[in-house]
Amino acid sequence: MKNSYSNFYKTEDGEQIFFTTNFKPGKHKGKVLIFNYGLVCSNHHWRDQISFFDELGYSILTHDYRGHYQSSSSQDLDKISFNQLAKDLNGLINHLNLTNNILLGHSMGVNISLEYSKLYSENVNKLVLISGTILPVHNIMMDTHLTGSLKPIILKIVEKFPKEFNLFWKYGGWNPVIKKMIHTGGFNIEKVSPEFIEIYLNKIGQLGPELFFQLIDQMQEHDILAFINQINTKTLIIGGNRDKVIPNFLQRLMHEKLKNSELYIIHQGSHVPQVDYPKNTNERIKLFLES
Repeated sequence: MKNSYSNFYKTEDGEQIFFTTNFKPGKHKGKVLIFNYGLVCSNHHWRDQISFFDELGYSILTHDYRGHYQSSSSQDLDKISFNQLAKDLNGLINHLNLTNNILLGHSMGVNISLEYSKLYSENVNKLVLISGTILPVHNIMMDTHLTGSLKPIILKIVEKFPKEFNLFWKYGGWNPVIKKMIHTGGFNIEKVSPEFIEIYLNKIGQLGPELFFQLIDQMQEHDILAFINQINTKTLIIGGNRDKVIPNFLQRLMHEKLKNSELYIIHQGSHVPQVDYPKNTNERIKLFLES
């Protein structure tokens, strides 16, 4: 962002939530775009959208969830729930006196955006939901039923070899085999550079594996189907037709369940269509925001 202002918001239970805006507090104008990133991701996944809409003059808010990067986490991991993350975001929104909000969520950020909309619908003008799921993640991730079965195996490895596993987790981004697997599994390799994958993996390395498992559990337990029909906010749903992480039929299911929604599927898009095809994604979001 051309002009950015970073600070911390202190939650009711004493955590410090890091945030950045392109406006001075109290000086925002019109709609505010609020970006919510995915599972152990970062705002790096939104870089092309942030720069594009900043150039257009939109007010923008980015933030780190509690327990992520520059935000604090002094309490148990159990406190890092979707309900709590939505409450943190609402506290931040109230702190900045924001009322005309557009929530953009990618992958797990879709869960957080929907949870926020359930709790604080009056604060949401529109939703943009990319590559998310409204079904339990163990049942659909990578189009298999294996993710739930793998967790206890991995936890046993962590328990038996904690030092080795944490080193692997922290420095896995330097391993060319790991980089290749992530590149081909979650991205369009013709559109996304290896450098982007390296940044992504190094970001993951800053967060512990315990946080990853806590959030995977949250995605598994998040019963969106129980409340999705209560959400009437105008919504744009975006997916890539080559998404290997969250199968594409889930975007169509979400479109079916969210009655006030539009669906946009990006040809050759992966789990991160906003990274693969930023121009297409940005223009479609812009059209939605202006409609």
